[in-house]
Amino acid sequence: MAEREGIRVDHTTTSGTFSLDGQVHEVDNNVWVVGDDHDCVVVDAPHDVAEIRRLVGRRRVVAILATHAHDDHVRVAPELAAAVGAPVLVHPDDTVLWEMTHPGVEPDGALADGQIVEVAGIALHVLHTPGHAPGAVCFHAPELGVVFTGDTLFAGGPGATGRSYSDHDVIVDSIRRRLLTLPSETVVHTGHGESTTIGEALPLFEH
Repeated sequence: MAEREGIRVDHTTTSGTFSLDGQVHEVDNNVWVVGDDHDCVVVDAPHDVAEIRRLVGRRRVVAILATHAHDDHVRVAPELAAAVGAPVLVHPDDTVLWEMTHPGVEPDGALADGQIVEVAGIALHVLHTPGHAPGAVCFHAPELGVVFTGDTLFAGGPGATGRSYSDHDVIVDSIRRRLLTLPSETVVHTGHGESTTIGEALPLFEH
């Protein structure tokens, strides 16, 4: 858990399934909550509303931010939004993926490259990083020295690109241009698995 003047990053893991291209996989997803004792944002809403609400506690949720719209990252987003009274924000390039999980239900708002989401006095900078999904984004909190990468960058390499709406060359380009240019000590909080740092990721993309 990272802290700065009352700001903290809380974490939990929820379990469920990921479905795309006619295949279903069991997955464990990270959920990240950023804020102070009063206000917070939720990064991704995978499988379990009750567990996410436990992590949030009594805080006001400013927004539910989707790193991308694969079903294992947004499955309970509308339910969570209704429970906590917060908007769900998704990059519009992921509309096709969102509609697969939530047909007829639109997100409450859009994310855009360069947008700043403010919570508890700090800024989360939206970085559009397509490749794993067309509307994949990362959230960089420079004041905390962290970036939330969803399934764009993992400990060990880039996210998967073997399914529909993904592209290996595009994700590598996104990582090189948008993430590897961040300070090397930046902690990378991922959508699945362990966290890493930008410095640890750099050698993986030297060739």
